[in-house]
Amino acid sequence: MVLIAAAVCTKAGKTIVSRQFVEMSKARIEGLLAAFPKLIPAGTQHTFVETDSVRYVYQPLERLYMLLITTRASNILEDLETLRLFARVIPEYCRSMEESEIVDNAFNLIFAFDEIVALGYRESVNLSQIRTFVEMDSHEEKVYQAVRQTQEREAKNKMREKAKELQRQRMEAAKKGGKVSYGGSGGFGNSTGYTPTPNVGDLANISNDIKPATYTPMQKSVPTSTKAMKLGGKSRDVESFVDQLKNEGESVIVPPSGPNAQTQSQALKTPAIKSDIDDVHLREEEKLSVVVGRDGGVQQLELHGLVTLHIGDEKWGRIRVQLENQDTRGVQLQTHPNVDKELFKLRNQIGLKQPAKPFPLHTDVGVLKWRLQGTDESLVPLLINCWPSEAGDGTCDVNIEYELAHIDLELCDVNIIIPLPIGCTPIVAECDGHFTHESRKNHLVWSLPLIDESNKTGSLEFSAPQSIPNDFFPLHVTFSSKCSYAKIKVIDVLLVDDDSPVKHSVENVFYSEKYEVV
Repeated sequence: MVLIAAAVCTKAGKTIVSRQFVEMSKARIEGLLAAFPKLIPAGTQHTFVETDSVRYVYQPLERLYMLLITTRASNILEDLETLRLFARVIPEYCRSMEESEIVDNAFNLIFAFDEIVALGYRESVNLSQIRTFVEMDSHEEKVYQAVRQTQEREAKNKMREKAKELQRQRMEAAKKGGKVSYGGSGGFGNSTGYTPTPNVGDLANISNDIKPATYTPMQKSVPTSTKAMKLGGKSRDVESFVDQLKNEGESVIVPPSGPNAQTQSQALKTPAIKSDIDDVHLREEEKLSVVVGRDGGVQQLELHGLVTLHIGDEKWGRIRVQLENQDTRGVQLQTHPNVDKELFKLRNQIGLKQPAKPFPLHTDVGVLKWRLQGTDESLVPLLINCWPSEAGDGTCDVNIEYELAHIDLELCDVNIIIPLPIGCTPIVAECDGHFTHESRKNHLVWSLPLIDESNKTGSLEFSAPQSIPNDFFPLHVTFSSKCSYAKIKVIDVLLVDDDSPVKHSVENVFYSEKYEVV
């Protein structure tokens, strides 16, 4: 097919958005668009009109028309398929089929049109690919932003270190009596001692609820000399440096001076530590990514699992985690570099290479991860079968059924999302569970709160007017579960010293990151 132009126009003939794909004068395009309303036949069901030179293929969208102008030699079936894709693009960027909404999103629509057609020929893309291309998600931009944030973070850290260094110099000068003198003056051969001017820094990252104790500084008389340099006053450079830190949101505390300064400084450097977790907590998370063909067969299946350990009390830092591995499908396991691999292989225990050292406190530490890839259909825990069939009056009868292949799993909050043609209102004849028709998003959501061994199969039947089988793909499936897919479980936590059991909690999460039937 050769596509000359695509346009969105009103039923009165006013062109709202138009995109030209071949070399042709502006006047010629405007003439073709202006002639379109006069050529529409009254009282017919056809969606195309031909002239001596071009073919108009159009689809009504409420009070608008989605219009394609092609050559007469193009394939009408391909033209209609391309027209449906154009019509499905518009609701992706416009909340309603109003002229003002089309104008507000004109550039997004033009960008999407350019992804569908290049130089007059249809590109092999679907709706999800068009959405990704238009969003222009750039990996290079993310890397640049990450590098920039790292540089800013390093600069702030250097500022804090500089402020702390200045603070240490001030405290050392205060200990020595508050004044520093230069060495005796003389020629270049004389050695001179120089003590740099102490500056006021900041004590960053100190909890604001810790207040320094009140005190009365002692006045100490120090002999003066004509060449001594007085200390204790803030220099202008220090004030500007501290003000700059404050403007950037840093917490700046001016430290005390005098004989009690060191004691008070030590008190300030001890922030209050609050512990929210007292025991040992383990989280086992698995996410599944599956792409299944509509005619059967697994195109892609990938499982990622991770066990994280969180310790809330230092007395439980030196522990070992006992696992039970009942996997028979060849899951690839990998432990953290600091974990004793021989201990894991021989006893299925997770422990540090150096048992005398504890695990980190108050942080989630990944200790074990696994991965499973394959195209075997027996690996898919939930099978979805979609059978759309065309009826004689342009209606499609759709039958969808699910089957829980792994009956040891319990899947919660299962949603099967079926796309629909624009403006289609499905007529549901039978449904296990319940359904929701979201007209603005043009899809039907089949929801099941729980799928387990007691209801491992179910079906949904509905009919959709003015549709074809391709309109109902791809299907998207979401679910979550508290059961382990890989059958890797935490069964106990033991102390390193005497193998006594430790009170702990385990959280299992298994969910679908991506599940499509294409």
